[in-house]
Amino acid sequence: MSGSPRRRSRIAAFQALYEADVSSRDVSDALERQLAVAGLSGESADFARHLVAGVQEHLEGIDAEITQHAPAFPLSDMAAVDRNVLRLAIFEVLFDNRAAPLRVAINEAVDIAKGYGAESSGRFVNGVLGAVALATQGADQD
Repeated sequence: MSGSPRRRSRIAAFQALYEADVSSRDVSDALERQLAVAGLSGESADFARHLVAGVQEHLEGIDAEITQHAPAFPLSDMAAVDRNVLRLAIFEVLFDNRAAPLRVAINEAVDIAKGYGAESSGRFVNGVLGAVALATQGADQD
């Protein structure tokens, strides 16, 4: 999976979050390894570090959003790919002060889920993020 520098940063961030989640390794070590493998430096590496740090900082709130919008899929039972793609996208959409446009964040997340997850991962991630987006837009109108 290649693409724009931002996409490559998101993929490196996702891979580090996934690795740390499934192996209990330190996420910072995993990220530095992923950055080296991807050949990312400068702004691209900084963006990936920002994403991972943001997910770690807001993990409780992010997981609460996932739990609220995917109640039939407990976090502990959810596929690790899906869980970490959702964490990354929800951070960008709800918690990041330099947030990506909603459509971009959802499309990137769906593409990553399709590339790394099961056959149904793209649809699942799209559905959860769509529910998050609707809730966010509804809250903005209140």
